[in-house]
Amino acid sequence: MTRPASGAPHDDSGPSIRPAERADLLAVTHIENESFAQPWPYDAFDRFLGEPGFLIALEGGEVAGYIVADVTRNFGRSLGHVKDIAVHPDHRGAGVGSLLLSRALAVLTAHGADSVKLEVRRSNDGAKRLYRQFGFEPLRFVPDYYGDNEDAIVMIRKLG
Repeated sequence: MTRPASGAPHDDSGPSIRPAERADLLAVTHIENESFAQPWPYDAFDRFLGEPGFLIALEGGEVAGYIVADVTRNFGRSLGHVKDIAVHPDHRGAGVGSLLLSRALAVLTAHGADSVKLEVRRSNDGAKRLYRQFGFEPLRFVPDYYGDNEDAIVMIRKLG
């Protein structure tokens, strides 16, 4: 069970999305640890606080999921990067990941990104399916990208 987020509404009208706050980080780290074999540490999330693309989904007053994304300038272009996304096991399959990704893409677009990239484990069929639904296409493989020697697929989507 995740800890209720501070100031969170306590209704059942579906997930709401807002920027992550320091008070959310323990719940975010808990979801990360339950979701990935090689989770990000607390400090990694702390460094992204204040980024417009670090969003959380609240469901019933609890952190149900999160996304970390940002925009970098590269050769005169602005590239969005989805760095991390996860949904608490109790909330998977209810559209929380889609809602987070949709909102993050809007934020990245508003901050000038003309395309967005992400990396996904070659074996993560569920995530690849979600990203394809949002128009992401495979760009290239990165051998041994993950610490357990699994390859990553870099996927990209044009915005606008």
